[in-house]
Amino acid sequence: MPEPRPANGGDAHLALARESLRELLDDKRVPPPVRAALAEDYQQLQLLLEKIEHGHIHISVFGRVSVGKSALLNALLGEARFSTSPLHGETTQAAHARWQEYDAGGVFLIDTPGINEVAGEAREQLARDVASRSDLVLFVVDGDLTDTELQALRQVKGAAQRLLMVLNKVDRYSRTERELLLDTLRQRAAGLVLPQDIVTAAADPAERIVILVDADGHETETSRRSPPDLTALRERIWDILKAEGKTMAALNAGLFAGRFSDRLTREIMGIRRDLAEKVVRNYCLAKGVAVALNPIPIADILAAIATDAAMVIHLSRVYGLPISRSEAGSLLKTIFTQLVFLIGTVWSMNLVSAALKGVSMGLSTVVTAGAQGAVAWYGTYVVGKAAEQYFAQGKSWGEGGPKRVVQDIMDSLDRDSLLAQAREDILSRLRPSS
Repeated sequence: MPEPRPANGGDAHLALARESLRELLDDKRVPPPVRAALAEDYQQLQLLLEKIEHGHIHISVFGRVSVGKSALLNALLGEARFSTSPLHGETTQAAHARWQEYDAGGVFLIDTPGINEVAGEAREQLARDVASRSDLVLFVVDGDLTDTELQALRQVKGAAQRLLMVLNKVDRYSRTERELLLDTLRQRAAGLVLPQDIVTAAADPAERIVILVDADGHETETSRRSPPDLTALRERIWDILKAEGKTMAALNAGLFAGRFSDRLTREIMGIRRDLAEKVVRNYCLAKGVAVALNPIPIADILAAIATDAAMVIHLSRVYGLPISRSEAGSLLKTIFTQLVFLIGTVWSMNLVSAALKGVSMGLSTVVTAGAQGAVAWYGTYVVGKAAEQYFAQGKSWGEGGPKRVVQDIMDSLDRDSLLAQAREDILSRLRPSS
């Protein structure tokens, strides 16, 4: 049987993966707080890049406690490098060793905690993390799939780029039982594992009682242990590495880079949203106080427009999409159009409050001014949230258009609470300090 040939384009795939990882690592646009929040991910990204540059392949095992994961790796290595204690929880973190038998750039075997160990949530997450960073995962079982194993198989399938199922401890079954069990596993794993990727192994065969008979017919009872049998597993691993090794490593790097990019985007957007919220509230307060202090209605309107325009320009910079004053004016006009349509009565109340403030005296002036400032505060808040949504979507209103965006914002806000909060903030600024 001819040896499988390396897949065409393997080197090209690796080159693209290296370039993608370097771009993520060297991106100067990532804010320092985001790099700090994702420090562990950046470290994994660096390790992944070094792995590709050195031509390393990572193979990890995944499975329940006591199915023989560590024993399987020891048998492949030909030495006891991984713990095989019968106690649950013995493998508490990922461990690895170099597989000298395969002479590529370097193949490393990685042991992981059992998926059903005590305090399993953290360890299951660790196992899934290892799987997502491995080029090939050996999902080890010792019998028919349990519900826990089937669920874990689906999870690791979503994280792993390439997957083999290994039926270990096969020496415990007769030939008929073995074939029946393999047929059952192929049916249960359909759509998750290819039939040819389900193989058998006997990593640590059980001792058997043997009766020895000497020349005189005397019988002696003793025990013997057969050597490990990993022929089918070795051959399948070699076939995959020879045919798909480089492409497999490149695809795994690409998948990890994609997941990292998604998380990076979420972190950046989270920081931008937090900063945008502070920007909007600062402008709301500045506008509310300015409107409350100014007794001339028309001046209030001019101040409102100037404040909102400055806020929109500030928000555009927060999202890395700077706009000109004229663009800010056009954006405000679009938002104002929807606001007038949706809350015209609020703006009417704003004008009435302005007129009352101009003729009121004493304490009533402060109270009325605070009420009008709160309305201005609220209006700027809606404008700010609408503008933020526009920038967050890449200077786009989305399928629903500006009307839907403004309406959704209005529906999501507790107007009475916001107005009460705004009024309190403004009045605290207007009252003379004691």
